[in-house]
Amino acid sequence: MTTPEIMRAVRATAHGGPEVLEPAEVAVPAPRPGEVLVRVGAVALNNTDLWTREGAYGRPGAPTARSGWRGPLDFPRIQGADVAGRVAAVGAGVDGSLVGLRVVVDPAIYDGDGPDANPVGLMGSERDGGYAEYVTAPADRVHDVTESPLTDDQLAALPTAYGTALGMIERGRLREGETVLVSGASGGVGLAAVQLARARGARVVAMSSGTKIDAVREAGAHEVVDRAGDVTGQIRAAAPKGVDVALDVVAGELVGEGLPLLREGGRWVVAGALGGYDVAFDVRRLYLHNAQVIGSAMHTPAHFGLLMDLARQGRVRPVIAAVFPLARAAAAQEELARRSHVGKIVMRP
Repeated sequence: MTTPEIMRAVRATAHGGPEVLEPAEVAVPAPRPGEVLVRVGAVALNNTDLWTREGAYGRPGAPTARSGWRGPLDFPRIQGADVAGRVAAVGAGVDGSLVGLRVVVDPAIYDGDGPDANPVGLMGSERDGGYAEYVTAPADRVHDVTESPLTDDQLAALPTAYGTALGMIERGRLREGETVLVSGASGGVGLAAVQLARARGARVVAMSSGTKIDAVREAGAHEVVDRAGDVTGQIRAAAPKGVDVALDVVAGELVGEGLPLLREGGRWVVAGALGGYDVAFDVRRLYLHNAQVIGSAMHTPAHFGLLMDLARQGRVRPVIAAVFPLARAAAAQEELARRSHVGKIVMRP
């Protein structure tokens, strides 16, 4: 399989608004030893695309400082963590039989080689990503999904959103028969958490609002709490015996209001801060009830392997809200920021 020398890409040239996303023609990256070159079939958008572009992650001791996910970024940067496509070429030391395989890329950059390694970087942030026709990735981070019944759009929707949701579920030790609360349930991670928790056999109480409620219920939620109303009152009514695990991408005031809703030994797992990063709660509700607050950033290699097993079997079906061409990346990010959709927004080169 031959590849061109030049490709189309969209690069962030600095921190800022959508205007910093600029189409460009750049050299096709050459896979280094141990890497593969993937022709991008689809790339999905995530909130991290917005926050990385804006520099909204802050730094330890400087929460309002402009920063990428794990520190300063090198610009220009090709964004895009979530890639599905086909292996076009391999670098030195990589099995040539990978060429032609349909794959999903694990976008995490880990702090080690073991199955429980922690993510400390992200494709599209600490290295160039999939807002392009081609992207390189370590060979051991591409997963063969050639036999999956899912489309490229659906496969691209999996890595960050479903990987993050499965990481939350695993770290929160959610078990069959338990009651789980999912905040932000109409977003990418939230909807993934609803589907994955339902597949695990949990009773799902989800938080959403307005016209999105029906879609969240259709995705598998047993009960949907309207966040425009009395949230804690609705949760108590939906889960009168309490919540075993909360999968929370909202944080803010919800953490302090929600901790008293946990059962004895309950786990509150946080993987986002859509409602604010400055959190306060009554610590007595924590230690007197043996509760836990657990931070969860993305997934481990083991979690991602479990997710790819589900993808090959077609046991998860991501909802695709909209599809954009790569050249309209800025418009796609603006649509994502409006949060009027349910499911995932994807782009095709």
